[in-house]
Amino acid sequence: MDPNVHISRHPLLLHKLALLRDQGTDPNSFRALVREISRLLFYEATQDLKLAPLTVRTPLAECTAHQISGTIGLIPILRAGLGMAEALLDMVPNACVWHLGLYRDHDTCQPVIYYNKLPSPAHIDLAIVVDPMLATGGSATEAISILKRVGVSRIKFMALIAAPEGVARLQGVHPDVPIHLAALDSHLDARNYIVPGLGDAGDRQFGTM
Repeated sequence: MDPNVHISRHPLLLHKLALLRDQGTDPNSFRALVREISRLLFYEATQDLKLAPLTVRTPLAECTAHQISGTIGLIPILRAGLGMAEALLDMVPNACVWHLGLYRDHDTCQPVIYYNKLPSPAHIDLAIVVDPMLATGGSATEAISILKRVGVSRIKFMALIAAPEGVARLQGVHPDVPIHLAALDSHLDARNYIVPGLGDAGDRQFGTM
């Protein structure tokens, strides 16, 4: 496995991932699991965040401490990425949130951009692109290309489940971007759905199946 591809083996994450996959999980529980897994994955993906020294006063004395240095940007790929971004925003409430709307054309399987709220130039120290599923890799690859065009240099990608085809495509175009996953599944089927996967993450979050 490429060292730039990180697949979590955390027991809590794997336990919750099994519940997320289950076809009997209702939309409310599914959304809660997306949030919980996203937070666990975020802990692992941000171990290298830069810190700045800080002095705080406890009830007993002054104490040397640390605070996150630099600006973090969260970029959810609409619509399925929204649940992940909300979970991460709870952990880093001062982060910027930029929205990118892309969908996969079912005839061509290519990404189509329908919404873009990225500033240009973009002044952030780390951008984290989030999408629950990395299937063909088209949307993720295009989102990262857009970020680079507006001046973002440090980017990470987070997904809950990926197919090898999507990982290979993203790595081929953007080998400098670390990929953080909860699971790497078997393959894509004829409709480009991840197998075994969990179905359509957007439909399952928002009850539109």
